[in-house]
Amino acid sequence: MFGDPDELRQRLGEMAEQMQSSQKVAWADNAIKLAVDITVAAIARLELQGGSDQQAMQVRDAIRVVFPEAVTLVREAREGLS
Repeated sequence: MFGDPDELRQRLGEMAEQMQSSQKVAWADNAIKLAVDITVAAIARLELQGGSDQQAMQVRDAIRVVFPEAVTLVREAREGLS
């Protein structure tokens, strides 16, 4: 019914590798999406005041706080794909 046991074992191993690879890609996608979502949410919560220069400074300050966390998530996602 299943043919050669060695061939079956090889095919199951290949299938397991493909599934593991798919899980890594899904995890990386989720981590990158989370990094973007965190950044967008932080900026959306800002109550900007003042002129455009002051508002730009407020956005930059928020990104300085959030960006290192986002970079860490993306770095870990890339390492997960290696």
